[in-house]
Amino acid sequence: MKRTGTAILPLHGGKAPPWLIKRMITLGRAIFDVIIEEYGPLEVLKRLSDPYWFQCLSCVLGYDWHSSGTTTVTMGVLREVFDPEVHSIAVVGGKGKRSRKTPDEIPEVGRIFDFSDDDIGNLIRTSRLVAKVDNVAIQDGFQLYHHSMVICRDGNWAVIQQGMDPDSREARRYHWLSLNVRSFVEEPHTGIITERFKDRVLDMTAKESEECRNISVDLIREGPKKIRNLLRSIKSPFQRSLFGEQVPENVTERILVMPRKIDWKAVEIAYQLQPSNFEELLLVKGIGPGVVRALALISELIWGAPPSWKDPAKFAFAHGGKDRVPYPVNIRWMEHSTRILREALEQAKVGNKEKLMALKRLKEFLNR
Repeated sequence: MKRTGTAILPLHGGKAPPWLIKRMITLGRAIFDVIIEEYGPLEVLKRLSDPYWFQCLSCVLGYDWHSSGTTTVTMGVLREVFDPEVHSIAVVGGKGKRSRKTPDEIPEVGRIFDFSDDDIGNLIRTSRLVAKVDNVAIQDGFQLYHHSMVICRDGNWAVIQQGMDPDSREARRYHWLSLNVRSFVEEPHTGIITERFKDRVLDMTAKESEECRNISVDLIREGPKKIRNLLRSIKSPFQRSLFGEQVPENVTERILVMPRKIDWKAVEIAYQLQPSNFEELLLVKGIGPGVVRALALISELIWGAPPSWKDPAKFAFAHGGKDRVPYPVNIRWMEHSTRILREALEQAKVGNKEKLMALKRLKEFLNR
């Protein structure tokens, strides 16, 4: 599975005012009408799954140039922008409680797009799995609170979800794309953007974590009793005897901190289900960060198969922002941009694509 990137943004308070939301929807429709007219619905998914393009979109729409609202408000606006019957695109999920309603909203989209029951089931499974990967397989300190899925009539999808780190007051955004399917649990990123790297992040999706993932599944298949015994054996006295009288500094830096809570009931359920791979293990209800961290700890210290410790996150500003950063929203500019795009689209529909071509040439000039 191809996940396309991650962005980190500071948490800003406040809500987008109604006058701004109204104009964001109008401008958003103009932008995406042009894209769909020129390139088709699939291009929308490709662009939304690009964290850089998404960041630019939120700025162009007039929201904060650099805050968590670039995700939550922009995706809320896109729910209103796209009409499944007109655009062949639907947005489900959202922030907080709405994120947890995603599995309930997918069947309705499936009815509109005439998906089979299997197709709908696969989309629901995908929604659950990408959330589990970014919340459990990657332990970067960001707990998901926003999950949006953009579904195309042809069955392709994109996921934009966001997590919060209450300590640093930052939010991190994760992008997924269904094209180029390979694996949900190995190297799903094609580009990750952030302002600040974390020193130590447990990344079970990294290529170098493959052996650790495999051992984790094998341990689950052997049962909770074996895991309990191994965890008891690798407490401090065992670590000293394992590495000698004094543990090398470079080793202690890498040693995982023992998880405070392990859901042993979930471990027992997983044992009964006998998952065949790490993807199936993640989908077991109750398998959370504590269980995965414990399995990685055993894998590293007993079998010498450490997981990746590198933060899988790189860097990611139009019309201004609601909190006057970097400058106040310019309503006149927003409406002018909407009018230009609308006129270009209308002219294109009657065969006159000169304005649309002019916009393309402008884009090429700006990209030089």
